[in-house]
Amino acid sequence: MSESLDRFFEHYYQRRPVNATFTGVHEYDSQLPDWSVAGVNAMDDEMRTIAADLSAEHPAPPLVRGYRDDVNVLDAEIARSFIDVQLAENASRHGVHGNPALWTGEAIFSVIALMIRDFAPIDERILNATRRLEAIPAFLADAYETVGDSPIPLAWTAKALRECDGAAILLDRGIDHWVDSAATVPARDARCRIAAARARVAVLQFAEWLRTRPVAPESAMACGPALYDLLLARGHHCLRSRADLLGDAHDAFRRERSRLDAMALDVSDSWRAVQQTLAVDHPAPQDYLDAFARTWTACRERAISEDVVTWPDWPIHYALFPGWTRDAAPYLYYLNYRSPAPFDPYTEYDYVVPPLPSADSGDAAEQHLRLWNNSVIKLNHVVHHGGIGHHVQNWHAYHRAPSRIGKVAAVDCASRIGMFCGGTMAEGWACYATAVMEELGFLSPFERVAEQHSRVRFLARAIVDIELHQGSMSFSDATRFYVEQVGMTADAAKGEAVKNSMFPCTAVMYWLGTQGILDLRETLRRRRRSAWSLKAFHDELLGYGSLPVALVARLMTE
Repeated sequence: MSESLDRFFEHYYQRRPVNATFTGVHEYDSQLPDWSVAGVNAMDDEMRTIAADLSAEHPAPPLVRGYRDDVNVLDAEIARSFIDVQLAENASRHGVHGNPALWTGEAIFSVIALMIRDFAPIDERILNATRRLEAIPAFLADAYETVGDSPIPLAWTAKALRECDGAAILLDRGIDHWVDSAATVPARDARCRIAAARARVAVLQFAEWLRTRPVAPESAMACGPALYDLLLARGHHCLRSRADLLGDAHDAFRRERSRLDAMALDVSDSWRAVQQTLAVDHPAPQDYLDAFARTWTACRERAISEDVVTWPDWPIHYALFPGWTRDAAPYLYYLNYRSPAPFDPYTEYDYVVPPLPSADSGDAAEQHLRLWNNSVIKLNHVVHHGGIGHHVQNWHAYHRAPSRIGKVAAVDCASRIGMFCGGTMAEGWACYATAVMEELGFLSPFERVAEQHSRVRFLARAIVDIELHQGSMSFSDATRFYVEQVGMTADAAKGEAVKNSMFPCTAVMYWLGTQGILDLRETLRRRRRSAWSLKAFHDELLGYGSLPVALVARLMTE
Protein backbone atom coordinates (compact mmCIF):
# COMPACT_ATOMS: atom_id res chain seq x y z
CA MET A 1 0.00 0.00 0.00
CA SER A 2 1.05 3.59 -0.59
CA GLU A 3 -0.69 6.52 1.09
CA SER A 4 0.71 9.09 -1.33
CA LEU A 5 -0.35 7.07 -4.40
CA ASP A 6 -3.80 6.57 -2.90
CA ARG A 7 -4.07 10.35 -2.55
CA PHE A 8 -2.87 10.78 -6.13
CA PHE A 9 -5.59 8.53 -7.51
CA GLU A 10 -8.25 10.06 -5.28
CA HIS A 11 -7.23 13.46 -6.64
CA TYR A 12 -7.08 12.18 -10.24
CA TYR A 13 -10.64 10.85 -10.25
CA GLN A 14 -12.25 13.50 -8.08
CA ARG A 15 -10.78 16.41 -10.06
CA ARG A 16 -11.41 14.65 -13.40
CA PRO A 17 -14.85 13.05 -12.96
CA VAL A 18 -15.40 12.50 -16.71
CA ASN A 19 -12.10 10.62 -16.92
CA ALA A 20 -13.31 8.61 -13.93
CA THR A 21 -16.50 7.57 -15.72
CA PHE A 22 -14.57 6.43 -18.78
CA THR A 23 -12.20 4.49 -16.50
CA GLY A 24 -14.98 2.68 -14.65
CA VAL A 25 -14.77 4.64 -11.40
CA HIS A 26 -18.37 5.72 -10.89
CA GLU A 27 -18.44 7.69 -7.63
CA TYR A 28 -18.36 10.93 -9.60
CA ASP A 29 -20.74 10.10 -12.46
CA SER A 30 -23.01 13.04 -11.64
CA GLN A 31 -20.25 15.67 -11.61
CA LEU A 32 -18.28 17.88 -13.99
CA PRO A 33 -14.76 19.15 -13.28
CA ASP A 34 -14.22 22.55 -11.70
CA TRP A 35 -12.31 24.55 -14.29
CA SER A 36 -13.08 27.94 -12.79
CA VAL A 37 -10.02 30.09 -12.08
CA ALA A 38 -10.26 29.17 -8.41
CA GLY A 39 -10.84 25.52 -9.26
CA VAL A 40 -7.77 25.26 -11.51
CA ASN A 41 -5.64 27.02 -8.90
CA ALA A 42 -6.87 24.62 -6.22
CA MET A 43 -6.15 21.63 -8.49
CA ASP A 44 -2.62 22.92 -9.10
CA ASP A 45 -2.02 23.38 -5.35
CA GLU A 46 -3.25 19.84 -4.68
CA MET A 47 -0.92 18.43 -7.34
CA ARG A 48 2.10 20.23 -5.90
CA THR A 49 1.34 18.87 -2.43
CA ILE A 50 0.83 15.33 -3.78
CA ALA A 51 4.10 15.51 -5.74
CA ALA A 52 5.96 16.42 -2.56
CA ASP A 53 4.26 13.59 -0.67
CA LEU A 54 5.17 11.12 -3.44
CA SER A 55 8.80 12.18 -3.31
CA ALA A 56 8.87 11.86 0.46
CA GLU A 57 7.33 8.37 0.50
CA HIS A 58 8.85 7.04 -2.73
CA PRO A 59 11.99 8.97 -3.72
CA ALA A 60 13.39 8.31 -7.17
CA PRO A 61 16.03 5.53 -7.05
CA PRO A 62 19.55 6.06 -8.38
CA LEU A 63 19.29 3.08 -10.73
CA VAL A 64 16.55 1.84 -13.04
CA ARG A 65 16.33 -1.47 -11.23
CA GLY A 66 14.86 0.43 -8.28
CA TYR A 67 11.71 0.86 -10.36
CA ARG A 68 11.64 -2.85 -11.13
CA ASP A 69 12.03 -3.82 -7.49
CA ASP A 70 9.07 -1.74 -6.22
CA VAL A 71 6.11 -0.92 -8.42
CA ASN A 72 5.08 1.87 -6.03
CA VAL A 73 8.38 3.62 -6.71
CA LEU A 74 7.68 3.27 -10.44
CA ASP A 75 4.14 4.59 -10.14
CA ALA A 76 5.30 7.47 -7.94
CA GLU A 77 7.73 8.58 -10.65
CA ILE A 78 5.07 8.35 -13.36
CA ALA A 79 2.61 10.22 -11.13
CA ARG A 80 5.15 13.00 -10.58
CA SER A 81 5.71 13.27 -14.31
CA PHE A 82 1.93 13.38 -14.87
CA ILE A 83 1.73 16.27 -12.40
CA ASP A 84 4.62 18.09 -14.11
CA VAL A 85 2.78 17.82 -17.44
CA GLN A 86 -0.56 18.92 -15.97
CA LEU A 87 0.94 21.94 -14.20
CA ALA A 88 2.73 23.02 -17.36
CA GLU A 89 -0.39 22.66 -19.48
CA ASN A 90 -2.52 24.54 -16.94
CA ALA A 91 -0.01 27.39 -17.09
CA SER A 92 -0.17 27.53 -20.90
CA ARG A 93 -2.72 28.62 -23.49
CA HIS A 94 -2.91 25.01 -24.73
CA GLY A 95 -4.83 23.93 -21.65
CA VAL A 96 -8.15 25.07 -20.23
CA HIS A 97 -6.97 28.71 -20.17
CA GLY A 98 -6.89 28.89 -23.96
CA ASN A 99 -8.27 25.83 -25.73
CA PRO A 100 -12.08 26.11 -26.05
CA ALA A 101 -12.44 22.62 -27.54
CA LEU A 102 -11.39 21.15 -24.19
CA TRP A 103 -14.49 22.77 -22.69
CA THR A 104 -16.91 21.64 -25.39
CA GLY A 105 -15.47 18.13 -25.42
CA GLU A 106 -15.65 17.75 -21.64
CA ALA A 107 -19.23 18.99 -21.48
CA ILE A 108 -20.66 16.80 -24.21
CA PHE A 109 -18.72 13.62 -23.44
CA SER A 110 -19.63 13.86 -19.77
CA VAL A 111 -23.10 12.89 -20.98
CA ILE A 112 -22.11 10.56 -23.82
CA ALA A 113 -20.00 8.56 -21.35
CA LEU A 114 -23.25 7.63 -19.60
CA MET A 115 -25.18 6.92 -22.80
CA ILE A 116 -22.95 4.45 -24.64
CA ARG A 117 -22.15 1.83 -22.01
CA ASP A 118 -24.48 -0.34 -19.96
CA PHE A 119 -22.30 -0.38 -16.86
CA ALA A 120 -25.29 0.46 -14.62
CA PRO A 121 -29.10 0.34 -14.91
CA ILE A 122 -30.36 2.91 -17.38
CA ASP A 123 -32.48 4.77 -14.82
CA GLU A 124 -29.33 5.35 -12.74
CA ARG A 125 -27.39 6.55 -15.78
CA ILE A 126 -30.21 8.86 -16.87
CA LEU A 127 -30.29 10.39 -13.37
CA ASN A 128 -26.53 11.01 -13.39
CA ALA A 129 -26.70 12.35 -16.95
CA THR A 130 -29.44 14.73 -15.81
CA ARG A 131 -27.26 16.03 -13.02
CA ARG A 132 -24.40 16.60 -15.44
CA LEU A 133 -26.74 18.29 -17.91
CA GLU A 134 -27.92 20.57 -15.12
CA ALA A 135 -24.29 21.46 -14.39
CA ILE A 136 -23.32 22.27 -18.00
CA PRO A 137 -24.55 25.93 -18.00
CA ALA A 138 -22.43 26.82 -14.97
CA PHE A 139 -19.49 24.79 -16.29
CA LEU A 140 -19.46 26.62 -19.63
CA ALA A 141 -19.99 29.97 -17.89
CA ASP A 142 -16.70 29.37 -16.02
CA ALA A 143 -14.92 29.40 -19.39
CA TYR A 144 -15.78 33.07 -19.83
CA GLU A 145 -13.46 33.93 -16.95
CA THR A 146 -10.91 31.09 -17.24
CA VAL A 147 -10.32 31.65 -20.96
CA GLY A 148 -11.00 35.36 -20.61
CA ASP A 149 -10.39 37.85 -23.39
CA SER A 150 -7.16 36.36 -24.69
CA PRO A 151 -7.12 35.79 -28.46
CA ILE A 152 -7.87 32.25 -29.64
CA PRO A 153 -6.54 30.67 -32.86
CA LEU A 154 -9.30 30.67 -35.44
CA ALA A 155 -8.90 26.95 -36.15
CA TRP A 156 -9.37 26.11 -32.46
CA THR A 157 -12.53 28.19 -32.33
CA ALA A 158 -13.81 26.46 -35.47
CA LYS A 159 -13.28 23.03 -33.91
CA ALA A 160 -15.08 24.05 -30.72
CA LEU A 161 -17.96 25.51 -32.76
CA ARG A 162 -18.31 22.27 -34.68
CA GLU A 163 -18.54 20.40 -31.38
CA CYS A 164 -21.22 22.89 -30.30
CA ASP A 165 -23.17 21.90 -33.43
CA GLY A 166 -22.87 18.25 -32.45
CA ALA A 167 -23.85 19.01 -28.87
CA ALA A 168 -26.95 20.87 -30.04
CA ILE A 169 -28.04 17.79 -32.00
CA LEU A 170 -27.35 15.40 -29.14
CA LEU A 171 -29.08 17.57 -26.54
CA ASP A 172 -32.19 17.73 -28.67
CA ARG A 173 -33.21 14.59 -30.53
CA GLY A 174 -30.34 12.48 -29.16
CA ILE A 175 -31.44 12.81 -25.53
CA ASP A 176 -35.08 12.35 -26.54
CA HIS A 177 -34.24 9.12 -28.35
CA TRP A 178 -32.19 7.82 -25.42
CA VAL A 179 -34.81 8.60 -22.81
CA ASP A 180 -37.53 7.12 -25.03
CA SER A 181 -35.53 3.87 -25.19
CA ALA A 182 -35.77 3.44 -21.41
CA ALA A 183 -38.67 2.13 -19.37
CA THR A 184 -40.90 5.12 -18.73
CA VAL A 185 -40.52 7.02 -15.48
CA PRO A 186 -42.31 10.28 -16.37
CA ALA A 187 -40.88 12.54 -13.69
CA ARG A 188 -37.31 11.34 -14.27
CA ASP A 189 -37.61 11.59 -18.04
CA ALA A 190 -39.15 15.07 -17.90
CA ARG A 191 -36.33 16.34 -15.66
CA CYS A 192 -33.73 14.95 -18.08
CA ARG A 193 -35.38 16.58 -21.11
CA ILE A 194 -35.65 19.93 -19.32
CA ALA A 195 -31.98 19.73 -18.26
CA ALA A 196 -30.96 18.86 -21.82
CA ALA A 197 -32.90 21.80 -23.23
CA ARG A 198 -31.23 24.21 -20.79
CA ALA A 199 -27.81 22.72 -21.51
CA ARG A 200 -28.48 23.16 -25.22
CA VAL A 201 -29.22 26.85 -24.70
CA ALA A 202 -25.96 27.19 -22.75
CA VAL A 203 -24.02 25.48 -25.55
CA LEU A 204 -25.51 27.82 -28.15
CA GLN A 205 -24.68 30.83 -25.95
CA PHE A 206 -21.13 29.52 -25.59
CA ALA A 207 -20.90 29.26 -29.38
CA GLU A 208 -22.02 32.88 -29.73
CA TRP A 209 -19.42 33.93 -27.16
CA LEU A 210 -16.71 32.07 -29.09
CA ARG A 211 -17.61 33.93 -32.27
CA THR A 212 -16.85 37.23 -30.52
CA ARG A 213 -13.38 36.23 -29.31
CA PRO A 214 -10.38 38.07 -30.72
CA VAL A 215 -8.40 35.95 -33.18
CA ALA A 216 -4.87 34.95 -32.27
CA PRO A 217 -2.15 34.84 -34.94
CA GLU A 218 -1.10 31.44 -36.30
CA SER A 219 2.09 31.66 -34.25
CA ALA A 220 -0.02 31.29 -31.08
CA MET A 221 -0.74 27.69 -32.10
CA ALA A 222 2.86 26.76 -31.22
CA CYS A 223 3.46 25.82 -27.60
CA GLY A 224 7.14 26.79 -27.78
CA PRO A 225 10.33 24.75 -27.26
CA ALA A 226 10.29 24.87 -23.45
CA LEU A 227 6.86 23.27 -23.02
CA TYR A 228 7.50 20.81 -25.85
CA ASP A 229 10.76 19.65 -24.29
CA LEU A 230 9.06 19.17 -20.93
CA LEU A 231 6.32 17.07 -22.56
CA LEU A 232 8.94 15.01 -24.35
CA ALA A 233 11.11 14.39 -21.29
CA ARG A 234 8.50 14.13 -18.53
CA GLY A 235 5.50 12.88 -20.51
CA HIS A 236 7.18 10.40 -22.85
CA HIS A 237 10.31 9.87 -20.68
CA CYS A 238 12.36 10.33 -23.83
CA LEU A 239 16.06 10.92 -23.24
CA ARG A 240 16.74 12.20 -26.75
CA SER A 241 16.68 15.87 -27.72
CA ARG A 242 14.03 17.42 -29.91
CA ALA A 243 16.67 18.29 -32.54
CA ASP A 244 18.00 14.74 -32.62
CA LEU A 245 14.50 13.31 -33.04
CA LEU A 246 13.64 15.78 -35.79
CA GLY A 247 16.75 14.88 -37.78
CA ASP A 248 15.93 11.17 -37.54
CA ALA A 249 12.28 11.77 -38.45
CA HIS A 250 13.26 13.70 -41.59
CA ASP A 251 15.72 10.97 -42.63
CA ALA A 252 13.17 8.22 -42.01
CA PHE A 253 10.47 10.16 -43.83
CA ARG A 254 12.57 10.50 -46.99
CA ARG A 255 13.48 6.82 -46.84
CA GLU A 256 9.95 5.57 -46.26
CA ARG A 257 8.48 7.99 -48.82
CA SER A 258 10.81 6.56 -51.48
CA ARG A 259 9.89 3.05 -50.40
CA LEU A 260 6.20 3.90 -50.74
CA ASP A 261 6.72 5.05 -54.31
CA ALA A 262 8.65 1.88 -55.15
CA MET A 263 6.07 -0.40 -53.54
CA ALA A 264 3.23 1.37 -55.35
CA LEU A 265 4.98 0.91 -58.69
CA ASP A 266 5.44 -2.79 -57.96
CA VAL A 267 1.66 -3.34 -57.93
CA SER A 268 0.23 -0.39 -59.86
CA ASP A 269 1.01 2.98 -61.44
CA SER A 270 1.11 5.12 -58.30
CA TRP A 271 -0.15 5.46 -54.73
CA ARG A 272 -3.26 7.19 -56.10
CA ALA A 273 -3.94 4.20 -58.35
CA VAL A 274 -3.47 1.85 -55.40
CA GLN A 275 -6.01 3.88 -53.42
CA GLN A 276 -8.53 3.57 -56.24
CA THR A 277 -8.01 -0.19 -56.45
CA LEU A 278 -8.49 -0.56 -52.69
CA ALA A 279 -11.62 1.62 -52.74
CA VAL A 280 -13.49 -0.61 -55.18
CA ASP A 281 -12.64 -3.72 -53.14
CA HIS A 282 -15.37 -3.31 -50.55
CA PRO A 283 -18.07 -5.48 -48.97
CA ALA A 284 -21.47 -5.83 -50.54
CA PRO A 285 -24.11 -3.78 -48.68
CA GLN A 286 -25.66 -6.88 -47.13
CA ASP A 287 -22.20 -8.04 -45.97
CA TYR A 288 -21.13 -4.74 -44.37
CA LEU A 289 -21.11 -5.70 -40.67
CA ASP A 290 -20.20 -9.34 -41.29
CA ALA A 291 -17.02 -8.24 -43.06
CA PHE A 292 -15.69 -6.70 -39.83
CA ALA A 293 -16.39 -9.81 -37.75
CA ARG A 294 -15.01 -12.16 -40.38
CA THR A 295 -11.78 -10.17 -40.70
CA TRP A 296 -11.40 -9.96 -36.92
CA THR A 297 -11.67 -13.74 -36.62
CA ALA A 298 -9.10 -14.25 -39.37
CA CYS A 299 -6.69 -11.83 -37.69
CA ARG A 300 -6.99 -13.58 -34.35
CA GLU A 301 -6.57 -17.02 -35.88
CA ARG A 302 -3.42 -15.94 -37.75
CA ALA A 303 -1.82 -14.38 -34.67
CA ILE A 304 -2.63 -17.41 -32.52
CA SER A 305 -1.46 -19.94 -35.11
CA GLU A 306 1.85 -18.07 -35.45
CA ASP A 307 2.09 -17.81 -31.62
CA VAL A 308 3.17 -14.16 -31.58
CA VAL A 309 1.25 -12.86 -28.56
CA THR A 310 -1.15 -13.98 -25.84
CA TRP A 311 -4.55 -13.07 -27.30
CA PRO A 312 -7.24 -13.19 -24.62
CA ASP A 313 -10.75 -14.52 -24.94
CA TRP A 314 -12.27 -11.05 -25.13
CA PRO A 315 -14.28 -10.79 -28.35
CA ILE A 316 -15.30 -7.67 -30.20
CA HIS A 317 -18.87 -7.19 -31.39
CA TYR A 318 -19.13 -4.90 -34.41
CA ALA A 319 -22.36 -2.92 -34.16
CA LEU A 320 -23.92 0.23 -35.56
CA PHE A 321 -23.72 3.54 -33.70
CA PRO A 322 -26.45 3.77 -31.05
CA GLY A 323 -29.43 5.61 -32.47
CA TRP A 324 -29.26 8.33 -29.82
CA THR A 325 -25.67 9.38 -30.65
CA ARG A 326 -25.68 8.62 -34.39
CA ASP A 327 -26.61 12.07 -35.71
CA ALA A 328 -24.20 13.96 -33.45
CA ALA A 329 -21.22 11.62 -33.90
CA PRO A 330 -19.80 13.15 -37.12
CA TYR A 331 -19.30 16.48 -35.33
CA LEU A 332 -17.48 15.05 -32.31
CA TYR A 333 -14.41 13.13 -31.13
CA TYR A 334 -16.55 10.03 -31.39
CA LEU A 335 -14.31 6.96 -31.59
CA ASN A 336 -15.34 3.74 -33.27
CA TYR A 337 -13.21 1.84 -30.77
CA ARG A 338 -13.19 3.64 -27.45
CA SER A 339 -11.05 1.73 -24.99
CA PRO A 340 -13.08 -0.37 -22.54
CA ALA A 341 -13.22 0.98 -19.00
CA PRO A 342 -10.60 -0.97 -17.00
CA PHE A 343 -12.82 -1.32 -13.94
CA ASP A 344 -16.10 -2.21 -15.67
CA PRO A 345 -16.89 -5.87 -16.34
CA TYR A 346 -17.05 -7.11 -19.95
CA THR A 347 -17.47 -10.40 -21.77
CA GLU A 348 -17.90 -8.89 -25.24
CA TYR A 349 -17.16 -5.31 -26.24
CA ASP A 350 -18.99 -3.19 -28.80
CA TYR A 351 -17.00 -1.65 -31.63
CA VAL A 352 -19.34 0.85 -33.28
CA VAL A 353 -19.44 1.84 -36.94
CA PRO A 354 -21.75 4.20 -38.86
CA PRO A 355 -24.70 2.65 -40.70
CA LEU A 356 -24.89 2.48 -44.47
CA PRO A 357 -26.88 5.34 -46.02
CA SER A 358 -30.36 4.27 -47.08
CA ALA A 359 -30.96 2.71 -50.48
CA ASP A 360 -32.90 5.78 -51.64
CA SER A 361 -29.95 8.15 -51.04
CA GLY A 362 -28.49 7.80 -54.51
CA ASP A 363 -24.89 6.63 -54.61
CA ALA A 364 -24.25 7.54 -50.94
CA ALA A 365 -24.12 3.87 -49.91
CA GLU A 366 -21.55 3.12 -52.61
CA GLN A 367 -19.44 6.11 -51.54
CA HIS A 368 -19.63 4.98 -47.93
CA LEU A 369 -18.49 1.48 -48.84
CA ARG A 370 -15.60 2.88 -50.88
CA LEU A 371 -14.43 4.72 -47.77
CA TRP A 372 -15.06 1.69 -45.56
CA ASN A 373 -13.44 -0.75 -47.97
CA ASN A 374 -11.93 -4.12 -47.07
CA SER A 375 -8.46 -2.61 -46.62
CA VAL A 376 -9.73 0.05 -44.20
CA ILE A 377 -11.69 -2.59 -42.32
CA LYS A 378 -8.66 -4.84 -42.00
CA LEU A 379 -5.88 -2.33 -41.32
CA ASN A 380 -7.72 0.25 -39.23
CA HIS A 381 -10.81 -1.28 -37.66
CA VAL A 382 -9.49 -4.78 -37.03
CA VAL A 383 -5.70 -4.96 -36.81
CA HIS A 384 -4.89 -1.49 -35.41
CA HIS A 385 -7.91 -0.91 -33.18
CA GLY A 386 -10.20 -3.87 -32.52
CA GLY A 387 -7.75 -6.73 -32.85
CA ILE A 388 -4.09 -7.30 -32.05
CA GLY A 389 -3.51 -3.56 -31.68
CA HIS A 390 -5.39 -1.51 -29.09
CA HIS A 391 -7.79 -4.22 -27.92
CA VAL A 392 -5.12 -6.79 -27.08
CA GLN A 393 -2.88 -4.12 -25.55
CA ASN A 394 -5.76 -2.90 -23.39
CA TRP A 395 -6.42 -6.39 -22.06
CA HIS A 396 -2.77 -6.89 -21.08
CA ALA A 397 -2.72 -3.46 -19.41
CA TYR A 398 -5.94 -4.09 -17.47
CA HIS A 399 -5.26 -7.67 -16.41
CA ARG A 400 -1.48 -8.11 -16.23
CA ALA A 401 0.14 -4.76 -15.43
CA PRO A 402 1.25 -4.45 -11.80
CA SER A 403 1.40 -0.67 -12.25
CA ARG A 404 -1.79 1.11 -11.22
CA ILE A 405 -1.02 3.90 -13.68
CA GLY A 406 -0.20 1.39 -16.39
CA LYS A 407 -3.74 0.05 -16.12
CA VAL A 408 -5.52 3.37 -16.70
CA ALA A 409 -3.20 5.82 -18.47
CA ALA A 410 -4.36 5.14 -22.04
CA VAL A 411 -8.12 5.19 -21.41
CA ASP A 412 -9.88 7.27 -24.07
CA CYS A 413 -11.57 10.25 -22.44
CA ALA A 414 -13.38 13.36 -23.69
CA SER A 415 -10.72 14.84 -26.00
CA ARG A 416 -7.70 12.50 -25.60
CA ILE A 417 -6.38 9.71 -23.41
CA GLY A 418 -6.51 10.15 -19.65
CA MET A 419 -2.77 10.40 -19.02
CA PHE A 420 -0.27 11.73 -21.52
CA CYS A 421 2.30 9.11 -20.50
CA GLY A 422 0.20 6.26 -21.94
CA GLY A 423 0.46 7.41 -25.54
CA THR A 424 3.71 5.91 -26.81
CA MET A 425 2.75 2.42 -25.65
CA ALA A 426 -0.89 2.54 -26.77
CA GLU A 427 -0.28 4.03 -30.21
CA GLY A 428 3.21 2.64 -30.65
CA TRP A 429 2.00 -0.92 -30.06
CA ALA A 430 -1.02 -0.54 -32.35
CA CYS A 431 1.16 0.71 -35.24
CA TYR A 432 3.85 -1.90 -34.52
CA ALA A 433 1.24 -4.69 -34.32
CA THR A 434 0.06 -3.86 -37.84
CA ALA A 435 3.63 -4.34 -39.02
CA VAL A 436 3.71 -7.71 -37.22
CA MET A 437 0.61 -8.85 -39.10
CA GLU A 438 2.32 -7.74 -42.31
CA GLU A 439 5.32 -9.90 -41.37
CA LEU A 440 2.93 -12.84 -40.91
CA GLY A 441 1.61 -12.42 -44.46
CA PHE A 442 -1.83 -11.22 -43.35
CA LEU A 443 -1.82 -8.25 -45.73
CA SER A 444 -2.31 -8.40 -49.48
CA PRO A 445 0.24 -6.65 -51.75
CA PHE A 446 -2.06 -3.64 -52.11
CA GLU A 447 -2.71 -3.55 -48.33
CA ARG A 448 1.04 -3.59 -47.74
CA VAL A 449 1.28 -0.40 -49.80
CA ALA A 450 -1.54 1.13 -47.72
CA GLU A 451 0.33 0.21 -44.54
CA GLN A 452 3.49 1.78 -45.95
CA HIS A 453 1.52 4.97 -46.55
CA SER A 454 0.52 4.88 -42.88
CA ARG A 455 4.21 4.78 -41.94
CA VAL A 456 4.85 7.81 -44.11
CA ARG A 457 1.87 9.57 -42.53
CA PHE A 458 2.94 9.05 -38.92
CA LEU A 459 6.48 10.19 -39.73
CA ALA A 460 5.00 13.31 -41.34
CA ARG A 461 2.94 13.87 -38.19
CA ALA A 462 6.08 13.60 -36.05
CA ILE A 463 7.85 16.19 -38.21
CA VAL A 464 4.92 18.60 -38.14
CA ASP A 465 4.46 18.12 -34.39
CA ILE A 466 8.04 19.10 -33.62
CA GLU A 467 8.46 21.82 -36.24
CA LEU A 468 5.10 23.49 -35.62
CA HIS A 469 5.64 23.80 -31.88
CA GLN A 470 9.27 24.91 -32.05
CA GLY A 471 8.22 27.59 -34.54
CA SER A 472 10.14 26.39 -37.60
CA MET A 473 6.92 25.52 -39.49
CA SER A 474 3.75 27.60 -39.61
CA PHE A 475 0.24 26.18 -39.49
CA SER A 476 -0.14 26.95 -43.19
CA ASP A 477 3.20 25.26 -43.91
CA ALA A 478 2.05 22.20 -41.98
CA THR A 479 -1.17 21.94 -43.97
CA ARG A 480 0.73 22.30 -47.22
CA PHE A 481 3.27 19.67 -46.13
CA TYR A 482 0.51 17.13 -45.55
CA VAL A 483 -1.03 17.86 -48.94
CA GLU A 484 2.17 17.88 -50.98
CA GLN A 485 4.23 15.23 -49.20
CA VAL A 486 1.61 12.82 -47.84
CA GLY A 487 -1.15 13.21 -50.41
CA MET A 488 -3.89 14.28 -48.01
CA THR A 489 -6.87 16.27 -49.19
CA ALA A 490 -6.86 19.92 -48.16
CA ASP A 491 -9.60 19.34 -45.57
CA ALA A 492 -7.89 16.29 -44.08
CA ALA A 493 -4.56 18.11 -43.98
CA LYS A 494 -6.06 21.08 -42.17
CA GLY A 495 -7.85 18.82 -39.68
CA GLU A 496 -4.61 16.96 -38.94
CA ALA A 497 -2.67 20.19 -38.48
CA VAL A 498 -5.35 21.51 -36.11
CA LYS A 499 -5.01 18.40 -33.92
CA ASN A 500 -1.22 18.74 -34.00
CA SER A 501 -1.47 22.35 -32.85
CA MET A 502 -3.98 21.76 -30.05
CA PHE A 503 -2.15 18.85 -28.41
CA PRO A 504 1.62 19.37 -28.61
CA CYS A 505 3.99 16.39 -28.47
CA THR A 506 1.07 14.03 -29.13
CA ALA A 507 1.41 13.23 -32.84
CA VAL A 508 5.05 12.29 -32.33
CA MET A 509 4.09 9.44 -29.99
CA TYR A 510 3.07 7.13 -32.85
CA TRP A 511 6.56 7.14 -34.32
CA LEU A 512 8.31 7.37 -30.94
CA GLY A 513 6.44 4.34 -29.64
CA THR A 514 6.69 2.22 -32.79
CA GLN A 515 10.39 2.87 -33.33
CA GLY A 516 11.06 2.37 -29.64
CA ILE A 517 9.45 -1.08 -29.73
CA LEU A 518 11.33 -2.04 -32.91
CA ASP A 519 14.65 -0.93 -31.42
CA LEU A 520 13.95 -2.77 -28.16
CA ARG A 521 12.97 -5.92 -30.05
CA GLU A 522 16.24 -5.92 -31.99
CA THR A 523 18.32 -5.25 -28.87
CA LEU A 524 16.76 -8.13 -26.95
CA ARG A 525 16.82 -10.47 -29.96
CA ARG A 526 20.60 -10.02 -30.19
CA ARG A 527 21.08 -10.23 -26.43
CA ARG A 528 18.92 -13.31 -25.80
CA ARG A 529 20.00 -15.27 -28.87
CA SER A 530 18.72 -18.85 -28.62
CA ALA A 531 16.43 -17.88 -25.72
CA TRP A 532 14.71 -15.29 -27.90
CA SER A 533 10.95 -15.67 -28.38
CA LEU A 534 8.80 -13.11 -30.17
CA LYS A 535 5.74 -14.04 -28.13
CA ALA A 536 7.68 -13.82 -24.84
CA PHE A 537 8.97 -10.40 -25.87
CA HIS A 538 5.49 -9.14 -26.76
CA ASP A 539 3.93 -10.48 -23.57
CA GLU A 540 6.70 -9.02 -21.43
CA LEU A 541 6.38 -5.63 -23.12
CA LEU A 542 2.59 -5.53 -22.87
CA GLY A 543 2.74 -6.68 -19.26
CA TYR A 544 3.99 -3.26 -18.19
CA GLY A 545 0.70 -1.68 -19.26
CA SER A 546 0.39 1.78 -20.78
CA LEU A 547 3.68 3.23 -19.60
CA PRO A 548 6.11 5.22 -21.78
CA VAL A 549 7.93 2.92 -24.20
CA ALA A 550 11.24 4.67 -23.56
CA LEU A 551 10.98 3.95 -19.83
CA VAL A 552 9.81 0.36 -20.36
CA ALA A 553 12.78 -0.20 -22.69
CA ARG A 554 15.14 0.85 -19.92
CA LEU A 555 13.32 -1.40 -17.46
CA MET A 556 13.74 -4.36 -19.83
CA THR A 557 17.40 -3.76 -20.72
CA GLU A 558 19.31 -1.88 -18.03
